Amino acid sequence: MALPLVLQIQLSSPFTCSLSPSRVSCITRRIATTTALTTFILAREATLNSNTASSFQLSFTAPDQTPEEAEAGIRIHAKDLLQVKHLIDSKSWKETQKALRESSSYLKQDLYTIIQAKPGSQRQQLRKLYSMLFNDVTRLDYAARDKDAVRVQEYYDNIVAAIDHIFARI
Repeated sequence: MALPLVLQIQLSSPFTCSLSPSRVSCITRRIATTTALTTFILAREATLNSNTASSFQLSFTAPDQTPEEAEAGIRIHAKDLLQVKHLIDSKSWKETQKALRESSSYLKQDLYTIIQAKPGSQRQQLRKLYSMLFNDVTRLDYAARDKDAVRVQEYYDNIVAAIDHIFARI
């Protein structure tokens, strides 16, 4: 029984054919293998070569930042984060969001560097505090966007408490 022309495949030939009534296209194994290898080599080269614009940067810490530099900067960046209080009090919501995002990104980088330098037994508790702190930063950002002064104050108080806990552990 003959299958329709669109579904016929020749299994005994050294190449795979896809037949359709309008056109016939065949790809040899050699061409398919060459294409696959070339794609693999180029993809590997693009992801591993840090000089190309499309390469991946998978590290989160600053490349030249030492734990000592992070510890020196963390107090400054925590102070900057807490200085959004006057923006909250004046209900400058857009400015609060901008200042919050800028200062929290530097604090996040410093804190992450410090956590990575700590012994494994201390990391778990510091990671939990880190997570609580930056979840509250995100919540404060959303509350400022919604112009909800009560929630903003609540999350700000949580941030102050989390920073105090983190500094007590470091």
